[in-house]
Amino acid sequence: MAGQVRLGCGGQLVSAYAPFSNRSIRGRVTSADAEDDSGNGKASTSVASIPQDLDETAARILPEASTSEADAELEFVPRSGGAQTWTRFKLIWALPWRRFKKGAVLILKLGGGITEKKKSGFFSDGKSMPQIIEAITKAANDPRVSGIYLKLDRLDLGWAKVQELARHIRWFRKSGKFVVAFMEGGGEKEYFLASAGGEVYVPPSAGFSLKGFAVSGSFLRGVLDKLGVEPQVQRIGKYKSAGDQLLRKDMSEEQRYQLTALLDAVYDNFVGGIASAWNKSEQEVKDMVDSCYFKMEDYLKGGWLTGLRYESEVLADLKKRTDGKEDKPLKKVLLKRYSKVRPSTFGLVGKDRIAVIRASGTIVGGESSVPGDNIQAAEVIKQLKKVRGEKSIKALVLRVDSPGGDALASDLMWHEIKRVAEKKPVIASMADVAASGGYYMAMGAHAIVAEALTITGSIGVVAAKFNLATVYERAGFNKTIISRGRYAELLGESRGFTDDELDLFERSAAAAYTDFRDKAAASRGLPIDHVQGVAQGRVWAGKAALGQKLVDSIGGITQAIALAKKAADIDADKKVRLVEMSFEQTSLPQAILSGSSLVAFLPLLQQLMGASRGSSQLTRIPLQAWMGGTEGGGAMALLEAAVLEGAMSSQDVLMAQQRPGKPLYLMPDFKVDGAGNL
Repeated sequence: MAGQVRLGCGGQLVSAYAPFSNRSIRGRVTSADAEDDSGNGKASTSVASIPQDLDETAARILPEASTSEADAELEFVPRSGGAQTWTRFKLIWALPWRRFKKGAVLILKLGGGITEKKKSGFFSDGKSMPQIIEAITKAANDPRVSGIYLKLDRLDLGWAKVQELARHIRWFRKSGKFVVAFMEGGGEKEYFLASAGGEVYVPPSAGFSLKGFAVSGSFLRGVLDKLGVEPQVQRIGKYKSAGDQLLRKDMSEEQRYQLTALLDAVYDNFVGGIASAWNKSEQEVKDMVDSCYFKMEDYLKGGWLTGLRYESEVLADLKKRTDGKEDKPLKKVLLKRYSKVRPSTFGLVGKDRIAVIRASGTIVGGESSVPGDNIQAAEVIKQLKKVRGEKSIKALVLRVDSPGGDALASDLMWHEIKRVAEKKPVIASMADVAASGGYYMAMGAHAIVAEALTITGSIGVVAAKFNLATVYERAGFNKTIISRGRYAELLGESRGFTDDELDLFERSAAAAYTDFRDKAAASRGLPIDHVQGVAQGRVWAGKAALGQKLVDSIGGITQAIALAKKAADIDADKKVRLVEMSFEQTSLPQAILSGSSLVAFLPLLQQLMGASRGSSQLTRIPLQAWMGGTEGGGAMALLEAAVLEGAMSSQDVLMAQQRPGKPLYLMPDFKVDGAGNL
């Protein structure tokens, strides 16, 4: 049965709401002599204020924000008979590249990474969060689509995106259409998403196993000592564990505490989600995980799988479900082709316009030649200014998926976000991670929406440089510096800090932290002493962050769009047009390398090649370290090779290391074994 979701917005789905409890309206906040647990004495006394119009916007939308995962579930509302008839009429006149046979199965092959920005270009495969969610929404309303075939490979995304995708799969099933999931291998994330479909098949010999979750941290001080590298680190915030990586040889109690909390959040979410999907008790799920079955028959006997079948058998069954002829191929439509079908065909687009800006990756200042891998402040600011000046745009949804990065770039974007918020509602939707600079951006919005497992916060500062004097001495390398100015050699790596330089370094880091913390307090309308208690570099799961008032609502981008409509005085049942401001252009080389592990190293290679000026040794050694070594060992081999060559400073190498993935100094270094990075 075709249908539409209540509060539907241009192909996106929006949840039903429960009242938001005890949310204070943001306004004037003060703090007097709040204790600074980072060891820097008292927090500064300050007064922070929020413009009255921002108070009123928050007051209008927050009472309807969802406060639990159950509240964030999407409601399916069938479309009227007239609307369905009008859709069928429009499909008669569809262009050839938007046509396919009635009864077709939408094929969703998901594996590897899924980008936040909408993919464009001839070589695009359409595998992005907005295009996948839009495809699911259209398919529920498309009379030509009978169901979804969800084929899963190893997923390289965080739990928040997995939660969001699973929510939309569950919503699709409410339309009365089927979802069949198949996977030849996988772990917890793949199984969690597959279970949302209701039917899960694996071959008898599948490489599928649920082992549970383990969290680990890596510490480099012992390696640095052996290399003769002295890390000089100023860390503000006792939970800013990136400093621990450089300074310690083992895990601190503070890091152990916060990682345990995150691990428990992931584990509890998995157990609860699987229990609900398979109609089991949570204890049964825990017992199943602890059994660590390696025979697929054991999962089937326990009621954790629908059946053991090879893909050819699953596809043959789908052909029968769709009344296909035995001698004909399965009627299907691929995501790439289906992305060309307009949501307006199904009445999912209205006249009122809401802009969506997607900021994904490490935050960098200036210009970058690597598209799609980072957040370029100049580009985001340009988009924000366009939204601010466009009168036809009623509200902005800011989608953030970033562990942070350049402090200045983060502040410049935050300022521009606040300027947009002075003229129209701004709602932030946080994906897998919004930490450090990522959270800095989000806190400029009127309200923040996060998934239950979004990595949130990390309001803290780590400043560091490496003293490589011993490395240089061992290698017989000499670097002579002639300078003018008391602090001209502050960040030089050939010696350690002088007393004056160390004092300046510490004071500048403390000032950066105070500025970040106080702006968070002002933006969130919270007392500084409260923010001091939840900051200090600590990261929170989204659900826990809600309890600490770091976010306002649990849900995905559909929830954010609903709040944006509410804030812009757009009727809840009225459709809107989403104006996507951020795109990722897919080139031929990227299309060829798609799915290859080499893609992750392209930014690193570019950085190294540009620095080495053709040095074969410099590019060869680090690449071997990254491809063949461990994460920590690879980073140190890269550092040692580059600085000994003399072509890069330690700071350059550290930045090169950050490009392809998680910045070393911005996030706790931890992995959830058996399920990829948290």
